[in-house]
Amino acid sequence: MSKEYIDQAKALRDSDSFNVEALNAWLQQQVDGLSGTPEVRQFSGGASNLTYQLSYPAQADGKPVDYIMRRPPSGHKAAGAHDMKREYNVMASLKPVYPYVPQMIAMCDDQSVIGSDFYVMERLVGIIPRGNLPKGMQLSAEQARDLCISTFDKLIDLHQVDYKAAGLDSLGKGEGYVQRQVEGWTKRYGKSKTWNVPSFKKTIKWLQEHQPNDVATCIIHNDFRMDNVVLNPDNPGEIIGVLDWEMATLGDPLMDLGGALAYWIQADDDFVMRSVRRQPSHLLGMLTRNEIVEHYCQRMNLDKAMWPFYEVFGLFRLAVIAQQIYYRYHHKQTDNPAFKNFWIMVNYLNWRCNRIIKRSQLPKAGH
Repeated sequence: MSKEYIDQAKALRDSDSFNVEALNAWLQQQVDGLSGTPEVRQFSGGASNLTYQLSYPAQADGKPVDYIMRRPPSGHKAAGAHDMKREYNVMASLKPVYPYVPQMIAMCDDQSVIGSDFYVMERLVGIIPRGNLPKGMQLSAEQARDLCISTFDKLIDLHQVDYKAAGLDSLGKGEGYVQRQVEGWTKRYGKSKTWNVPSFKKTIKWLQEHQPNDVATCIIHNDFRMDNVVLNPDNPGEIIGVLDWEMATLGDPLMDLGGALAYWIQADDDFVMRSVRRQPSHLLGMLTRNEIVEHYCQRMNLDKAMWPFYEVFGLFRLAVIAQQIYYRYHHKQTDNPAFKNFWIMVNYLNWRCNRIIKRSQLPKAGH
């Protein structure tokens, strides 16, 4: 596979710059034998924490070294700092039991170095499958199917990790996750609602009345998408890494799958859904949402009878995320034109939820 398909960092944005000399001095104290000054570039993906590539010249062994540095956006001090330490600790604890996590190098909670907490980890050199595959890269239908199955098998592997043995008992509150999530996302929607989006009253009432008990408690990724996996550039069917652990917690595995499939857009979806695709889930050979649920539940030995609940919840959660972003645009807290029409997507997701609810035969909880 050509090296040109490997995910590449871009030039550093002035607004996201930091004191490279201070970072370098600190990092050389953490890594034995590290020498030289890094070239700093930036990855454009992601809407929360910032991701940088630190490229060091050839070291004593004659090989150059690349690291990845993550930090919160400028202005986000306390909350962002907490996120960094939590994300670092989650990955450090997961690495021994879930090999697709990058190797952690060092964590810095000294604000005087670059003005915020940050951490450094290994760079996984590979292909990140975003909305479209890299230009010139093609997958056969069989390769696309294998990649799809491999991707969701990594989610299954995560859900089967013994979190107690991994020392991650404190990652989340555990039992009662479904109820907390329905309540939490309902409140978030209420706080971010604008005049031009629906109330979601029907969806919220249906979710409240039909919520099942947790089917299990496990480590969940909470933002699992194909553009958060890294593929081996020499064998694009092989996943070598899973990224973006910022929202990982303990929760119900089917809620994690529901959140993941809200982003999964198939080739036969309508124009509105296809317009917001962020991963190559439309390729010939990719499984449909129903086929993924079938594969997942079979491997996890779970009943799929309640799936409409998790599907509706995933779409409602996505609507709240979109609305929270649109709320900022609506109230002129951001002027990013990409957010201008998010309210249309929120209306559309309400329609999707109502359509599933109408077809659903789920009994009310407790019946």
